[in-house]
Amino acid sequence: MSIVMDLRSAEEGREYIISAIKTEDEEMDAFLFSLGCYSGEPITVIAHRRGGCVVSVKDGRYNIDAQLAAAIIVSE
Repeated sequence: MSIVMDLRSAEEGREYIISAIKTEDEEMDAFLFSLGCYSGEPITVIAHRRGGCVVSVKDGRYNIDAQLAAAIIVSE
């Protein structure tokens, strides 16, 4: 059974699979897609920071805020 959560709850240094992007904001959805954040892609939280986290997606590292982290739903 896989656990589903948003990135704010994800463990640092562990790879997850993006299962969904939960946002009503088309600009945010397009921005996340441009970073490579879409269903089926692996993502790793490098570090949690106040107000967001640092993630690794598609050979890139990005600092994302809490609102973006809440929109990215992952599973183990």
